[in-house]
Parts: sequence; C-alpha cells; structure tokens
Amino acid sequence: MSPVQSNPDEFKKLSRNPNQSPFIMLNLLKFNKEGGNESYAKYMKEAQKFVQDLGGRRIFLGKPNELLNGHEDWDLVLLVEYPSRKAFLKMANDPEYLKVHELRAKGIERAILYAMDPLD
Repeated sequence: MSPVQSNPDEFKKLSRNPNQSPFIMLNLLKFNKEGGNESYAKYMKEAQKFVQDLGGRRIFLGKPNELLNGHEDWDLVLLVEYPSRKAFLKMANDPEYLKVHELRAKGIERAILYAMDPLD
C-alpha cells in the first residue's frame, strides 16, 4: 500500500458504521517536495464547495511546529466536520469531486486520516 492509498477495509467499516451523527475527520498531511503545497492549496480551494454543499465545515487548519512526542513530521493538520458518514461517502464518490481530488493526490506524499466521533 502506498503512503497515500486509501484503506478499503476501513472505508467499508465507515460505510457500515450505524452512527450517522456529525463526525470530525482528522487529516495529518505531508506534502510532496515539488509543488505539493501549491497543489494541495488548489485542492482545498476547489474542494471547499463540495464540503459546504453537503453541510460540512473546516474547523481547524494549522501548521505543526514542535514535535513533543513521536517521530513523524507533518506539514499540515486539518480538522473537518461532516454532517454524517453517509454525506462524506456521497461526496467522496461524486465524479466531480473525484476530479478535484486529483489535486490532493498530486500534492500529498503521505497522509493519515481518521474519522472521529466525539466523546461525551
């Protein structure tokens, strides 16, 4: 599996998860050295419409600085709230979104994505 390839088993779990409440997607991103930052910036600009149209929103965007624990460095941390897993999957399978997603794939060297549910 490449560093940016999706995990099909986890996508199946996401699609079968009965919790259809809002959730947060954690994105830990490392850009390709040649043009990765620029490509990802274009992706974010164009993908924003898809996220907003389904009722999602960016809740945090930041540059990691001091790495106090661990060994992996990241260029960007992004938290996005989606209204449901069903809505996220609808967007992720939209042919028009998939065209925009190519900018993301072009810009990313490696990524970690976690679908997270809030704890009460």
